[in-house]
Amino acid sequence: MTQRMSLKKLAAHLGLTEGTVSRALNNYPDISAKTRDRVQQAATELGYRANPLARRLATGVAEAVAYIMPETHSTISEPFVSQLLAGLGETLSERGWDLLVTQSGSAEQEADMLHKLITSGRVSGVVLSRPLKNDARIKLLQKAKFPFIVHGRSVEYKDYAWYDVDSKAAFVAAVDHLVALGHARIGFIGAPTYYNFAQMRLDGYKEAIANNGLEVDPDLIQITELSDDGGELAAGDLLDCTRAPTALLCVTDTQALGALAAIRARGLVPGKHVSVIGYDGLRFGRHTNPPLTTMAQPQAHSGRQLGDMLLAIIDGGDPTDFQVLRSAELLRRKSDGPVWVDTSETMSKTREEQT
Repeated sequence: MTQRMSLKKLAAHLGLTEGTVSRALNNYPDISAKTRDRVQQAATELGYRANPLARRLATGVAEAVAYIMPETHSTISEPFVSQLLAGLGETLSERGWDLLVTQSGSAEQEADMLHKLITSGRVSGVVLSRPLKNDARIKLLQKAKFPFIVHGRSVEYKDYAWYDVDSKAAFVAAVDHLVALGHARIGFIGAPTYYNFAQMRLDGYKEAIANNGLEVDPDLIQITELSDDGGELAAGDLLDCTRAPTALLCVTDTQALGALAAIRARGLVPGKHVSVIGYDGLRFGRHTNPPLTTMAQPQAHSGRQLGDMLLAIIDGGDPTDFQVLRSAELLRRKSDGPVWVDTSETMSKTREEQT
């Protein structure tokens, strides 16, 4: 019976250490291209197949990354999270690494969980999502000098790695678009502003409203939970106002899904009587009624880039060299349109009050 070619035998055949051979097989940057080619060619010729456990022992690297689920009422089924994880998992699997997904019930539990991850040796890096304005998790990881990257940014963001989309600019663009369609009363459905992304999106909304010569009306601003139920309740409150908005701008597509339901529940047609714009560009928006207009940021692409950047940091890269800011793009479907002008008895009174 032919014996399986081991890492030890392959290293002896090449006259190299097991650690050098292992790192060459896994394309580590500290191994020269000449050595990598020589090792990989020999592995192919001799039929070597890596033993994951032996490889991890030889390199001293836990070939896994942890993703910390956002602390919200939602679950892993939330489209924002599932699409992000899809891209992150693809990048890690291409390198033969594992993805550990974990979530805690409170900030205190999360700090304890992070400490255990850092000291256990189970993972070599961490991906954080939806950072707070002043995020204790970031400070903890920095103090431990543990590799990590953030999907988003806290208020202070110059000294760690992050990948983000310019939320403020996206909401300026969304308001400008609605104003160009004739809307003067634009409702905002936001999230708790201890999340930095929520604050930036609210700032963009307010700035654009003012820049367009409109009044920033507190009655048109609703802060709610990041869910379709939250979006539906907030939209309902806005639509039942004496001077109801003609358009709703939501900080997530999931909230926008609830807003669409609230509009239909009042006998109105989204995109005709009331415009709705979400944020994220999630795939389910193609199948809503009507298809959802959104400020799109492709989550699968974000996940892949987060994975690539974190792996580079684990390999020794300077975290401050990995700071990427992207732009969201308006993806028009069917839920936005010009201000509705109607002479019917049921609509005319409201429209007259809004002029």
